[in-house]
Amino acid sequence: MKKYLVLGILFLLPITAYVFFSLSTNYFKQLPVLTPSVKELNGFKTLDGATVQLKDHITVLGFFGSDLEVHRAYAYNLAHKIYTKNHGFNEFQFVILLPKGTEAQAQNIEEKLKQIAPTDSWHFAFGTEEEINNVFQSLKSNLALDPNFSTPYVFIIDKERNLRGRDDDDDEGVMYGFDSSTIAEINNKMSDDVKVLLAEYRRALKKYNTADREI
Repeated sequence: MKKYLVLGILFLLPITAYVFFSLSTNYFKQLPVLTPSVKELNGFKTLDGATVQLKDHITVLGFFGSDLEVHRAYAYNLAHKIYTKNHGFNEFQFVILLPKGTEAQAQNIEEKLKQIAPTDSWHFAFGTEEEINNVFQSLKSNLALDPNFSTPYVFIIDKERNLRGRDDDDDEGVMYGFDSSTIAEINNKMSDDVKVLLAEYRRALKKYNTADREI
């Protein structure tokens, strides 16, 4: 009797696991699109003078303004809790928009960030105040920039330049951005949402590769 019981378990276990993972794939909940077609980062240049863009990247977008020292701790929070875990994903990047003239401040913080993780996917990008405001307004969020063109909130943008977030958050209802000054919010909500979006693209890539092999 024990022999048949063991054989039955060994037979049913793989089938149960297959059904479970099939259902989890079919009913995988994607991160909602809150705003389509966020403005591209035309005109912005990095510390190296290179261009940067949202298209074809999964981007954490921030606005740290003209007094970058105020946001130093927020940058470290993001680096420890989000960036270090995900910067190995090929299309993943951080882009922090800053007014021209803040390059020295950004260089100083970047040197500190290098002690946490390689900064090849972390970009400080510089533009005019008007260009920064235009990008922020295109998010169409319920948030605002302060007089220094900064906010502690950061935003998740997908490869198609759509703002992703939460439309049914238990605390805030619609959640356009994540407060980088709050460790709990970054470590729990934002970290989870970045994982969901990366998983979405991994699934899409896996499905494409499978279809390509079948062809």
